[in-house]
Amino acid sequence: MCLQLECPDDESAPDRMRRVLAALRRVEADLVVLPELWVTGFFHFDDYAAQAEPLTGPTLSALREVARERRLHLAAGSLIERADDGALHNTAVLIGPDGEILHAHRKIHLFGHDGAESRLLTPGTTVRAVPTALGRIGLATCYDLRFPELFRLLAQDGAELVVVVSAWPAARVEHWRVLTRARAIENQAYLVACNLAGRHAGRLLAGASVVVDPWGRVLAEGDARPGEVTAVVDRDAPAAVRAEFPVLADRRLGLPAPGGLR
Repeated sequence: MCLQLECPDDESAPDRMRRVLAALRRVEADLVVLPELWVTGFFHFDDYAAQAEPLTGPTLSALREVARERRLHLAAGSLIERADDGALHNTAVLIGPDGEILHAHRKIHLFGHDGAESRLLTPGTTVRAVPTALGRIGLATCYDLRFPELFRLLAQDGAELVVVVSAWPAARVEHWRVLTRARAIENQAYLVACNLAGRHAGRLLAGASVVVDPWGRVLAEGDARPGEVTAVVDRDAPAAVRAEFPVLADRRLGLPAPGGLR
């Protein structure tokens, strides 16, 4: 399930946290996914440093507690993480039903086109998929979606389901729709992409959260409004698709530098 949230400018971060925790206590799902920087708001760049916290801070502590209470896997969206060395990261976190952190992905591709993310934050450097009771899960964040090599590395690490947390703008929603399906098709894995909705900091977010199966079929898709996007997935499907149509086995490695095959 994707909880497609809005983060209006007139709502404080504590009020938003209370609202989302209440929603998490109501839902029924094995996996719940939240969007990118839903507490701070992606485009509220001036708030990044003030709201940054370590992974042991109050935001994740509260989310870990509700995951434990509800016995769910929670892809907690992302937050501004302050690392031990003082660097700031856009970090997506996967929490298990025992409340433990299973994986933390520091966003690798930082957006700089018309924003300050790439100036304010430090990119991550690692990619991996982690074993869970729901299969091997990988994480990616928003702009990462435009870089297929990241998703191929996740597939090579055995990812059967990739979660994308995002604050994708409405102006480029057609790119979102194409890229989410493409990443699922290329890697024969489920793609669960949860996006922000509504308007904040003068930007309109796309919504359109989506669940795509390993054949590229859209199982569920949201509209532009806040809400829940729910689908049932078959854990055995990625292996079955890869066995039926073993395209990844035909991948050629070690090609020469640009200039043609010799």
